[in-house]
Amino acid sequence: MTVGVLILSVLLALVVGGCVCVVWASRGTAPRWARVVAAVTRGAGEALWVLMRSNKGSSRSSSGSDD
Repeated sequence: MTVGVLILSVLLALVVGGCVCVVWASRGTAPRWARVVAAVTRGAGEALWVLMRSNKGSSRSSSGSDD
């Protein structure tokens, strides 16, 4: 197994585990550590969403000024 595949596998496991914790915490029966993982996962998702929105806006404005 190459290092790249191993890194991607670990990253995928972290993402899936974070999503499971979000669902578990939303049901209200999760232990404290799962609620913390869920909060970190939601925060990372929101930060990624904001970053992608800002990149999309900057690419539009740069392509629009070339016309």
